[in-house]
Amino acid sequence: MRDSQLILLITSFLLRYPDAEWYKELPTWKADVDKVQHRQLKQALLEFFDYIEAVDVKTFEDQYVRTFDFSQNTTMYLSTYELQGTGEQAEELVKYKAFYLENDYDIPTEMPDYIPALLELCAVLDDAKSEEIFNYCRPKLEYIRERLIEAKITYAFLFDIILAVANGLEEGAK
Repeated sequence: MRDSQLILLITSFLLRYPDAEWYKELPTWKADVDKVQHRQLKQALLEFFDYIEAVDVKTFEDQYVRTFDFSQNTTMYLSTYELQGTGEQAEELVKYKAFYLENDYDIPTEMPDYIPALLELCAVLDDAKSEEIFNYCRPKLEYIRERLIEAKITYAFLFDIILAVANGLEEGAK
């Protein structure tokens, strides 16, 4: 597995809702960070895992809900940004769905613009196809990152990691 694939799978996991099952899987995903070759991204992932372990479960869950469920500026669904109406959002969802269909990948339980699902898709595709998806998503991912930084929310670090992978930085400075 390429470093970028592993990093995307780990960040996809970390961006999912932190329920009881998520917490059960947390040690396995943290152990997977040891396989990451890029030193800076590996360190950033480990620091995020350390943060999770240092924060009370309820506090961490509340932060997730406030950050991603109750905020229009940092939702996990990319089609909700900069659109004027439901018609535009429907068109946008069709574009995201096409990414999955074109690559024989299905997500029956998630909307196609859900960030963790898009990260998983990019993790299974070759670099050229992942780059196409990231090029389409990058402005919205950057927007979310900026809102998280402004609000001083730790999840901004995960978006730094995602954008580093999207920009091809995971292959440098090992």
